[in-house]
Parts: sequence; C-alpha cells; structure tokens
Amino acid sequence: MGKSTSRSDWVLRSHAPGRVERIEAYFSGHGYDLHRHDSYAIGRTLAGVQSFRYRRAMRHSLPGGTLVLHPDELHDGMAGTEAGFHYRMLYIDPVLIQQVLGGKPLPFVVGGLSDDPRLRSATESFMQAMDNPLESLEEDDAIYDLAHALQAVAGKPRGRRAFDYPATQRAREYIHSRNGASITLDELEHVSGRDRWSLSRDFRALFGTSPYRYVPMRRLARCRELALSGIGLADAALIAGFFDQSHMTRHFVAGFGLSPARWLSMVKLQDRTRSRLGPSLEW
Repeated sequence: MGKSTSRSDWVLRSHAPGRVERIEAYFSGHGYDLHRHDSYAIGRTLAGVQSFRYRRAMRHSLPGGTLVLHPDELHDGMAGTEAGFHYRMLYIDPVLIQQVLGGKPLPFVVGGLSDDPRLRSATESFMQAMDNPLESLEEDDAIYDLAHALQAVAGKPRGRRAFDYPATQRAREYIHSRNGASITLDELEHVSGRDRWSLSRDFRALFGTSPYRYVPMRRLARCRELALSGIGLADAALIAGFFDQSHMTRHFVAGFGLSPARWLSMVKLQDRTRSRLGPSLEW
C-alpha cells in the first residue's frame, strides 16, 4: 500500500523467521518513555524527525543517518515536529555480535547517531520492508557485516582488560535455561567457574547489561510472545515468571518505554490494517 494518511500510532513487526527482531513504526507525537533494553537498537528514520534523549543530551535523527543505541543505555522517543516520525529498527542480541567479534567489548558508537556510510551499508538488508524476509545466509552475512561496521565506527575501546568470554557465556546460557526463574550470583558463580564480581564486570562489557537486568528481560521476551499468541496479559505475566501483571508492567515500561497494553494494541492495530489493505508500507 502507499503512504499512510492515518494519524494513529502503530508498530509493525516482521513475522519472518530469523535471529534479529525487526520493526517498522509511526508515532505522531510521544513515542516512548525513558527505558533501556538489553539489545542493540539500530535503525533508520524514514520520514520526519525522530527525537530522543540519550546520554544526558537531546538527539535528533533525520532521514539518511543511522541510529545506534547501545544496550542498557537510557533513551526515550518522540516526534521532533508535528508531522510525526516513521522509522525502521532492528533489535540485535549482543551475543550475535560476540559470535563475530569473539569476546571483545561491545562496540560503543558515541552519541547514538552516525552518518558513516559503512553502518548504512551494513544495515541495508535489515532496513527492508517488513514483508521482505531475509534468507538465513543473507541474515548471517548481514550480522557479520554489522558487527565489523560497529567495531570500525566505534574505534578501539580505552584500556586493555582480560575478559573470560566462555565463563560469561556459560552464565548467560544458564539464565536462559531457567526460563525466567529467580537466579542468584552464587548460582552464576558456580556454573560459570568465575568469581561473581569479575563475572558481573565481564557480563556488562560483553553483553551490554548486568546479569540482574538480563533476567527480567528474558521474562519480558517470553511475555510478549505469549501475549501475541492470544494469552491474556495477567496469565502471560505469571507464566513468564513475574509475581503478577503489575510487576510485569513495571518491568515492561522500564524495558520498552510503553505499557504492555499500549504496545499490544498498536501491534494488533497495524496487523489488522495490514491484513485488510495488503503488503506493508514501502518507503
């Protein structure tokens, strides 16, 4: 379909199988409250001005550049003009970057915005319309190119420290194996073979967030899948490992910048529009 004339906010998720989450969205005004998630958020503004607070400054993304929001960095999102803003974004697990870089500190792009053509080229495959699926090999190539582009644009990190990537990966895999259950540092110390404070330091450097914050984000990922499958938010919260719906909602807002009810309504709105009018927006 052509350019949207609706002023309703919407979020369109790619339903194609893959290891990287991709979305396309439009917001007419306020988009997201301050929040932080445990993945890279890398995207492109397609129309309008995408404004956001990031590292104690207001940033403004215009069409043509690349947004690179580092894991665990507070940010929000809003329209910089009355026209609203339209964008595409990919959310990539730092472990995929680590699989390419092999245990190096995660690249950090200062300021959250870049005009570097290497980043634009490396994100081109991911910035296709949501109805354009990525073949498995194409996605793997794109992840490889993106990891090296991030490293090149970010430059070398300050200082030299030794990181125990295998031990940190063991801790991460253990967290996933517990399916949202509460975990202690004693457990992570035991399964990783690394003392707790060195493990906590390495986890932040290699995966972009602390072990503590990584656990509820896994619960939230499962909760979103359950909600999209038709399970009510209250039941999804309990199944995912939260105490109740209000407990889940607090974490959801902190992790995604909007309430689960609002997120779900926007996703369903665009899915209904998509099924009624045909293929996704192509800008």
